[in-house]
Amino acid sequence: MPVFEYTALDKAGKSLSGIIDADSMVAARQKLRNGGAYPVTIRESAAREKVGGARKTSPATFFSRKVKSDELHAFTRQLATLVNAGIPLVGALDTLVRQIYNPALKRIVAQVKESVNEGNSLTVALADHPKLFSNVYVNMVRAGEASGSLDVVLDRLAEFGERQQFLQSRVRAALAYPIFMAVVGAGVLFSLVAFVVPKITQVFVEMQQALPLPTIILLAVSHFLQAYWWLLLLLTVLAVLAVRRFIRSERGGHQWDRLLLRLPILGKINLKIALARFSRTLASLMQSGVSLLVALQIVRNIVNNRLLAAVIDEAIEDIREGKSMTGSLAGSAWFPPMVVQMLSVGEQSGNLEGMLGKVADVYEREVETGIMAFTALLEPAMILVMGVAVGFIVISILLPIFEMNQMIR
Repeated sequence: MPVFEYTALDKAGKSLSGIIDADSMVAARQKLRNGGAYPVTIRESAAREKVGGARKTSPATFFSRKVKSDELHAFTRQLATLVNAGIPLVGALDTLVRQIYNPALKRIVAQVKESVNEGNSLTVALADHPKLFSNVYVNMVRAGEASGSLDVVLDRLAEFGERQQFLQSRVRAALAYPIFMAVVGAGVLFSLVAFVVPKITQVFVEMQQALPLPTIILLAVSHFLQAYWWLLLLLTVLAVLAVRRFIRSERGGHQWDRLLLRLPILGKINLKIALARFSRTLASLMQSGVSLLVALQIVRNIVNNRLLAAVIDEAIEDIREGKSMTGSLAGSAWFPPMVVQMLSVGEQSGNLEGMLGKVADVYEREVETGIMAFTALLEPAMILVMGVAVGFIVISILLPIFEMNQMIR
């Protein structure tokens, strides 16, 4: 059934806008009139087209980038509640379409509802919008539909997404202040050296006085920034582009991922974040009924580290050969003995997903603690660097003044 976007007026003359599904534009107008609205404009929404019997991804999926994570989690939670209450899936989706405020999410949910109404499963409908509904999301819904526990899986999906968002928000919040300080501090130092210092030191240059070494260095840096700031900016951009290109290569990507795991302090935090994501996602997939092999194939793509992905690939091959997963993990330097031991106990007891959840809980707490400790060290270090830089500038300016006073005496 096509989906139409409309603007209309109610009986009080108030402007309305939204989307509506109907067999045709005429039927959409009639549906609006029956609802007490007077249509002003109606046009068919940019929906999926069928080309040669295959589905073509809707251009509307581009707008899924504008959907915030908390909006998606709220939609998932509400859908779980409605399905648990016994409301048919099409009716539940129709209810959510009417109460969603985000136009991008509203449009996509309307298309999902249209697809389900045509006889497709919810899994197929969600898979048409991969930029909004991740592989993890789609596979958990598939398992929920297959097992008849869609409401439980949707509720678990919402909880999983909220946990991931909470961890990300804590990391971002902890790093926001140091990053802000670094940007502001760099801007202040650049302004001082490039614009303020030359005006103050101009008098020294005009007097043709022999200047101390710190002042000479400061003047040289100041003149360079004034004359070649554009070159410095260009080199910075080129360096960033070169690094990004190197990272995207196979060899460069492996070296970059290895560096991220071996950095002082940050390396341990990056590893813990990856292990927490691995454990939490694998636990959620398995609890939803996804097989271990399929779950591992999904998880390997979301750990965001080629070294860990290679270890997971080895675990997948071992499982296919009838071996245990923990055997491969134990031979890796990136999975700590505690993790391997807990997962081994989980495999032997038949409660692997429960142990994975406990591992995720441990590492999520350790990530938060590690980030707080890192920022506690970073802030005074940044203040110290700023103080040394400003102190050097002040000394470079005051030394010639002291020498001038001695000459006058």
